[in-house]
This record gives sequence, C-alpha cells and structure tokens, in this order.
Amino acid sequence: MKNICIVGAGLGGLAAAIRLQSKGYQVTIIEKNRHAGGKMMPVKMGEYHFDFGPNTITMPWVFENVLQNTGFNLKDYLTFMRLERHTKNIFPDGTVFTQSVHPDEMIRQLTEIDPGAASVYWDYLKEIERLYKISEKAFFPKAITSLKDFMDPEMAKAFMRVRPFEKLAHFNQKYFSHPDLQKVFNRYATYIGSSPYKSPATFAMIGYLEMVSGVFTVKGGNTKIAEAFEDVFNRLGGKILYNETVKELLVEEKTAYGLITDSGTIFEFDQIVINGDYVTSTKNLIKEADRPGLPDQKLDQYEPSISAFVILAGLKEFQPDIHHHQVYFPEDYNKEFEDIFKHKKLPDDPTIYISHSAYTDRTVSKGSNLFILINAPAAHIPDIHSYKEKVYRTLEKKGIPIREQLECEKLFTPDSLKHLFHAYKGSIYGISSNSMKDAFLRPGNKSKFIHNLYYTGGSTHPGGGSPMVVMSGLNVADSIIKGNGSFRFN
Repeated sequence: MKNICIVGAGLGGLAAAIRLQSKGYQVTIIEKNRHAGGKMMPVKMGEYHFDFGPNTITMPWVFENVLQNTGFNLKDYLTFMRLERHTKNIFPDGTVFTQSVHPDEMIRQLTEIDPGAASVYWDYLKEIERLYKISEKAFFPKAITSLKDFMDPEMAKAFMRVRPFEKLAHFNQKYFSHPDLQKVFNRYATYIGSSPYKSPATFAMIGYLEMVSGVFTVKGGNTKIAEAFEDVFNRLGGKILYNETVKELLVEEKTAYGLITDSGTIFEFDQIVINGDYVTSTKNLIKEADRPGLPDQKLDQYEPSISAFVILAGLKEFQPDIHHHQVYFPEDYNKEFEDIFKHKKLPDDPTIYISHSAYTDRTVSKGSNLFILINAPAAHIPDIHSYKEKVYRTLEKKGIPIREQLECEKLFTPDSLKHLFHAYKGSIYGISSNSMKDAFLRPGNKSKFIHNLYYTGGSTHPGGGSPMVVMSGLNVADSIIKGNGSFRFN
C-alpha cells in the first residue's frame, strides 16, 4: 500500500484525497488551520453565519463527481439550490440589471438598456457555449505533468479556437455597446483574479456557466461542501492532522521521502501532493538547491492575482432588498484595475460586491449576513478602517442601513489571506491570468524537479475557481493512480 501525504486540506486536496483513499491508498492530509476547505471557510459571529468563500457556486456536478465510486453520494449530505435570477447589478445612475438564466428575461431588460445587445444576445450565448465546450473537452480533464501535455496536438488545436489573442473587454464590446453592460460581463475576469482589459477572451466562457448552466448555492451554506468531503474522507479511513504546518520537504536524489513540520515531527511518505499556492509552497518547502533553474527570484516574477478587502457585516434586521448577489459598479471600471495592478492601491471608486446568502436561505443566519468584497491589490493596505467607513458611507447612500443596523463585523485584507492561507503576496488566486502565458501555461500539476511531487490548487492547471480546483485535485489523483495502479484492501 502506498502512503501519500497531501499538504493542505483545501478543495483540491480533499478531492484528491478522497479519490486516492477510495482506490486503496493510505492518505494523510496535513493542514495548518483548524478547518477543512481552505478558503471555503465558515465564519461565525454569534448567531451570524458567513461563507468566507467561494460565494458563487457553478458546475455542481464537479463536486458530485468527487464521491463517484466511493459508496457515498453528495446529495445525501447537501442540497444545491439554483439561483435563476442570480445577480442584481446596479449602475452609477441607479439602473438595475438582473442577470437571469432565462433568455427572455435578459432580452427584455437589454431591449430597454441596449437594443443592439438584445438583438445579438442569442449569438452571445452560442459563442460562450462554444468557448466552454472546447475548454471542457480540451483543458479541464487531465493533469499537466510535463511539457508534452502542453504540446498535445488536440490541446494546441483547441487553444487556437478559444480566442486566446483577444481581450475579454474587446470580446464583450462586440455584443454589448452600453458601457455599464460591458462592466457586468467584464467582471468575469475578476473570477480568476485578473483584469478584463488584459485577460484573454477565453474566459467569456464563465458567462455560459452563469447565464445558461446556472449559479447555485448550498442550503445551509456553501461550506457544507467542504464539511461533506471531510466526513467522507474520514469514513474512508483517511487521516487529517490539523494545526500542523509543513516546514520543509525532505528530498534526496530528486525524490521527496518525507517532510518535517514546525513542531519538529518528521513524516515519511511515498508520494506528496501540495495543495496550496504554487509560488509560496515551492519557495517555503523546497530548498533552491532541489529546484535548479527555479530560484526564488524567478518565482517572484509572477504577477499576483487580485486580492480582496472583505467586510463581514451582520445586520440585525433582514434586508429584503439586498439580493443574494448584488453589485454596485463605479463610473470608471478601467481605472479600478489601474489602481489595483498599476498603482497597487485600493480603488478610489470601487466595484462593491455583496453576497447575502440569507436572501435565499433565511435559516443560514440571523438578520442579514453581508459579505462585502472590494477588489484589492495583492499588497499591504494601510488605514483599512477609514476605507471601511468610506465603503459604509457609499452603501448608505445606496439605501443600505449599514451602521444603523450593524451588530457585528470582521475585516479581512490581503495580509489576512497571506497569513491564513500562505497566499502569494496575499492574492486570492495566486497567479493572475493577465498574460496569455499565465492564463494558458499555468504551473503544471507535477514537479519538474522532484519525481514524486504533485501540485493541486487554483494557482496550477486548470486554474482558479472552486470547480477548477476540484478538477485539479481529481486530475492529480488520476495521474498518480495511472502511474502506480490502484491498491485494493482485502
């Protein structure tokens, strides 16, 4: 029986662990925090419950696939609820545009705001479906374990068909002439921590997931996904060690034979999977001598993705006018990304996103549980309390009684992400997708320097977002199984 260690109990690590454990491997997860799920972290303040992230769930079948052939069914653990009218977008002039999976509702709204967009909306849906289907077939289903995988003829052919040389903002201009509508669909770049003015049009496929397949939430909170995975892994015989931080991989002749934790404990394993940020994990856990050609200086050249300034605000009375997903857009969307990526500062006039899961599921929390997110640079942010007050004043002008109703609050910054999750410079997704190279040639899932070391998570292939991270974990597990064969208990 092969003993495998997974460093980090995020969704990718949990997915890999469940598949490997179900195939007869003995898997141990070592997790620095007290919870499983990584950024899918529950936050409770009295009677208020918040999902730190992710707030938007798509592709529920990916999560269900984790338990395939394990004897367990995710539907026995939780219920996915489809949000047919999922995001209420509010423009600077007060115009409201609600995204819906029903094309007739979308066209009716578009007719009032942008008649030209209404006339080509079906064309838009057709094109984003094409982009998604190509990506689903060519990019999602396999781990990247060597340069040969990137050079695969089918992948290369698919690459040329997904608009890699066009920017997302340019793509959206073809279908939406109204600048505020462009902001709505350009916002998909932030789902992968990037700028719509720099990232490839390929990511317009996210629109297919939201506008056709649908946005989902989990009854009782999205964190129940991680809780279910944790329970299944334990029932399969896996082991999770919490509050234990891996300090270094022990490497000899290009093979990792074990690791040492900050408590001084040495663990020995046959194979290791790192479920964490690629840059910081590689720098912190692998000596430079064991990764020739990849010094710290080279790793530091990666551009970090967007980070976030997050306010969790519990309001005493339920606010029925705040939708499950609600977005307030600024006048100048382009300047927001200049502030973040060029000037490394919080936007002067930010997009304000609110997740209000109590809108859909009143049982999840007392009152209104507002998860308020501002896109931020992956950098230290000074004077966060004055910025918080600025956000509160803005929302109060929009009619949300924050300070009048506020019963509890908690703030998270890029420094919080760096501390909690070893996130690269405090970023959410590790590496941005602002360049074509980092969008398509993300770090592979197998180390080039250590034979038995694999990577999973949002900073590696196939990318960020909870479904992608889960796919990454499954792909890594399948690659390990393919290389070793499965081990069955008698």
